[in-house]
Amino acid sequence: MSKLRCASVLLIPALLTACAAAAPATHADAPSAGVVIDVPTIKHPQEETPAWWYRDGAAQAAQRGAPSAKAKNVILFVGDGMSLTTVAAARILAGQLKGAPGEENRLSWERFPSTALSKTYNTDSQTPDSAGTMSAMATGVKTRAGVLSIGQKGARGDCAQALKAPMLTLWELAAGSGLATGVVTTTRVTHATPGATFSHSADRNWENDMDLPEKAKAEGCLDIARQMIESPYGTGPDVLMGGGRANFMTVEQRDPEYDDKVGQRLDGRDLIATWKQRHPGGAYVWNAKQLAAAPKDQPLFALFEPDHMQFEHDRPQDGAGEPSLKEMTLAAIERLKRNPNGYVLLVEGGRIDHAHHMGNAYRALTDTIALSEAVDAANRATSADDTLILVTADHSHTLSFVGYPTRGNPMLGKVRGSSGEDGDPNDYARDALGKPYTTLNYSNGPGYTGASAQQPEGPHTFPHTVSGTMEIEKGRPDLTKVDTEAPDYMQEALVPTSSETHGGDDVGIWARGPGSAAVRGSVEQNTIYHFLLQSLPKLRASLCAKGDCDDNQIPVTLPKPEDFKSAR
Repeated sequence: MSKLRCASVLLIPALLTACAAAAPATHADAPSAGVVIDVPTIKHPQEETPAWWYRDGAAQAAQRGAPSAKAKNVILFVGDGMSLTTVAAARILAGQLKGAPGEENRLSWERFPSTALSKTYNTDSQTPDSAGTMSAMATGVKTRAGVLSIGQKGARGDCAQALKAPMLTLWELAAGSGLATGVVTTTRVTHATPGATFSHSADRNWENDMDLPEKAKAEGCLDIARQMIESPYGTGPDVLMGGGRANFMTVEQRDPEYDDKVGQRLDGRDLIATWKQRHPGGAYVWNAKQLAAAPKDQPLFALFEPDHMQFEHDRPQDGAGEPSLKEMTLAAIERLKRNPNGYVLLVEGGRIDHAHHMGNAYRALTDTIALSEAVDAANRATSADDTLILVTADHSHTLSFVGYPTRGNPMLGKVRGSSGEDGDPNDYARDALGKPYTTLNYSNGPGYTGASAQQPEGPHTFPHTVSGTMEIEKGRPDLTKVDTEAPDYMQEALVPTSSETHGGDDVGIWARGPGSAAVRGSVEQNTIYHFLLQSLPKLRASLCAKGDCDDNQIPVTLPKPEDFKSAR
C-alpha cells in the first residue's frame, strides 16, 4: 500500500484496517492466533468447581493467543484497591505535582501497549476481598472471600475443608520447577495478597499461631507466616520483603526498632532463624541501610516494620529508614534475575487499599504514584524481549470523581467550575445549598461528617478511628476556608461506616512484554494467572510433564500440589 493511500485514511474510513496492517507490529504487541478450548456449560454458582474455573481461565487466555509467548520472567504488580477512579486521580495528581495541568499525564503502566478489564467478584460475593481476588490470580481458580488459595467449597474458617482443597499457586509451581520466586509488598508479608502466593488458609487472618483457633490447630492447620517460611516448594520465596516482623518473632523477642514491641508468636518458633537456616548465605534485614548493604547474589528476607510498612507520605519520617517500593522492586529483580531458569515476582502496593479504607485520598493517591514509580523502574530494569510485566488491581473502592472541575483544577481541591455543564471556572462550584465541595469523595466510610466519639461534627482529620457516630445536625460543612489538599484531610463520605468499603466494579489490567498481546477484552480475574502461566514455556512444560495439558500443550487440568513439592 502506498504512503499516499495510507495518508487518505481520514477521508476513506474503509482503508483504516488496511493501513494499520501495513505497519509492522512489534513482537510484544502482535496478537497471535488463538486456541479454542472447550469449556462445559454449567449453572452458576451451584455447579462451579475449581477444575471448571481452571479450564475456563485457561480457555480465555488461550483464545487470546497467550500460549504463543515465550517469556522467561513474569512480574505481577498489584495495586491493592486501585480502582480505575484511583488510577485517573493519581495520574492527574502526579502531573500536577510536576507543575502540569495533570489530565494529559500518564502513569507508567498507562504507556503499556495492552489493556483489559478484570471481573473481580468472589464465588460468594459481588464485592470481593483481597484474599479471594489474589487467590484467583495466584491459582487460576476463583474462590470465596476471606480464604487463601483453597477451593470454594469450604466455608471460611473451616480448617478441615481447607486441608482437602489446596490450590497450587504460580509461585509454588515456579519454586518447584527451578525458577526463582519473589514477593514484595508494603503490607505485612502475611497479609492477604502476599499470603496467597505461598500459603493455603481457611482464613486470611490466621497470620501467626496466636491467630489460629484451637480447633484449627488440632485439625492440623498452620498459620500463614509459618507456611511462607516452611513452604515445601523449592526453598520457598527467594526474596520476601515487606512488613509484619511480629508474625515471625516469638513473644520473648524484642523488636529491633521499637523497644516497646515484641513478637507475637506463642509457639516458640523463631521463623527468622528458620529462614536463615534454610537459606545459607542469605541476608535478613530490617531497615533501608541494611538492605543497601545486603549481598545482591543471595536470597533476601526483609521485614521493615512489626506491622504494615509506612504510607509513602509518612515513610521519610520513619526512624530506622524504610526503602521505597521502587527500591524494593529493584532489589528483588537484581537478585532474582541471576537464576538462569527465570523468575516469578509479585510486587504489591498494598497500602493504597488501607488509605481508601481510612477515607484519605491523599495517601491512597501518593501510594499509587509510588507504585507507578516502581513499575517504571521494573520496566527499565528488564527487557520486553523476555519479561512479561502485568499491572492490575485486586478490587475497586468507592472513591468518586465528581462535578465539572475546570482543566487543571487541583485534584485534591474543591471543584472550580460548575455543578452543571457550564459555569465560572474562577469560582467554586456549589451544591444546592450554596456550599463548595471537593472533586473526590467516598460513598461511605469514616469521612462522614457527623460527630463521633473521637472528632466533632464537620470535616474530619486522618486518622479517624470511628466509634459513637452521630447523625449530622448542622448539614454539610462549609469547605470554603478548609484546606482540602492537606495530606490529613478526609474526603466527605455519604454513608457513615467505620471503614470505607471495597467496590464491585471492574479494574484495569495493563501489560507489556511476551504474552502482553493476549491481555485484551473483558476477562474473569482468574484468567490473569493463565496469562502469566501460558507465557512461560518452562512452567507449561512442567505441567505438561505431569499430564495436565491438552493436545495443544496448554495446561487445562487442575494441577496436583504434591506433584511439585520438594523431597524432604
